[in-house]
Amino acid sequence: MNLVLQGPGASAAHAAEAARLCGAREIEQLADAAFRLLGAGRNAAVIEWCHEHKLDCAWVPPGRRMADLRLVAMDMDSTLVTIESIDEMGEMLGIKDRVAQLTALAMSGEIDYAESLRRRVGLLAGLEEAALERICAQRMHLSPGAEALVRHCRERGIRTLLVSGGFDFFTFRLQRRLGIDATLANALEIERGRLTGRVLGPIVDGRAKAEKLREQMRLLGLRPEQALAIGDGANDIPMMSVAGTSIAYRAKPAVRARATHALDHAGLDGALHLFAD
Repeated sequence: MNLVLQGPGASAAHAAEAARLCGAREIEQLADAAFRLLGAGRNAAVIEWCHEHKLDCAWVPPGRRMADLRLVAMDMDSTLVTIESIDEMGEMLGIKDRVAQLTALAMSGEIDYAESLRRRVGLLAGLEEAALERICAQRMHLSPGAEALVRHCRERGIRTLLVSGGFDFFTFRLQRRLGIDATLANALEIERGRLTGRVLGPIVDGRAKAEKLREQMRLLGLRPEQALAIGDGANDIPMMSVAGTSIAYRAKPAVRARATHALDHAGLDGALHLFAD
């Protein structure tokens, strides 16, 4: 196996020490703060050492190549972007704490996602549509490395899919901004410029996210190992189980336990280093 070591503070000295711990035979520098250690043995001490030094580490098979990757599916809130958009909507009404509490319970898998979403959207009845525009303009910041990841996919002909338990009001704008190929999200009912507190159509939950990924894979004739899924919440676990490679990004413990890799320190473009050129 190879070990990928990365993070904002990763250095050649860190790579050398990690190589000593895992018995790697060679070190390749992938970027300013990313290294691949060839022939690395699995070692719990490396994981603990990386945790102490705020570095991400991932054991990857040497045969996993970027040329074989054909589809990348990403969650939106707290993954592609830094915010939970529905919590920001709640703040516009002065009820962010109430909405965020339900969001946290849903993302950790403690309550049903669909029921949680209906309850949260119900709290937002009366919010002006203009408030959503302000969130897009003022608060919807891309996560570190997001733009680089999507751009790299576009340049390599890798299809991108944005699947969100949030709302298409936001995913459509991100799609246009970044050049994402396809999206799936919930639709808010808006009448006379205000939210009614209802969602139109079926709720996009974890099952729907997974099915959308399967659909795209069928259309492209892909095997699981040709797809990558990235998310942070419990409703991302089903689609992660569909993809051959999955990344828990700044994720809840339940999600980390089900993903093949985790990025707690590196940006989203750290996903690229998990595949050899």
